[in-house]
Amino acid sequence: MQRLGVFVCFLLGFLIILPLVLLAPQPALAAGDAYVTRYLKVTEPVPLELDAQGNTRLFSAEDLSSGKRLFEQSCLNCHVGGTTLPDPTVSLSLTALEGATPPRNNINSLVAYLREPMTYDGSEETFWCRQVPESWMQQDEIENLAAFVLRAAQKAPGWGVENFES
Repeated sequence: MQRLGVFVCFLLGFLIILPLVLLAPQPALAAGDAYVTRYLKVTEPVPLELDAQGNTRLFSAEDLSSGKRLFEQSCLNCHVGGTTLPDPTVSLSLTALEGATPPRNNINSLVAYLREPMTYDGSEETFWCRQVPESWMQQDEIENLAAFVLRAAQKAPGWGVENFES
């Protein structure tokens, strides 16, 4: 009878502790959100181009998750899935970012655009996209936002395309 009591106590303890262990946040995934790890394929820091000279910087899942949150708070109304609702002919696809004047396919150039938005051909200021001053978004925040957009343009299925099945 005493053995049965010990077994029951062991079993109850096991049933209480096991879910806590299984549901505890995992260090590698706790920093990022599921979209970043699953669709942007970021579990370890990834290099993204900083400038046209090919210099890179590593961005972690946490950095990209922060950028995703900023994108959702500030850009999502006009850029659902990497599209551009005010001008559907220009998306946030990698091809479109590379084709802009100047190109917006690296961190520094995309940050420059966000700080002072210009038309796609670079000929004049545009009011379709809000200017993001440093008083609104610090440099590291806007770099994380730019990193999220660029990584999504590289990896996210359907990002910036008309047909989301592509």
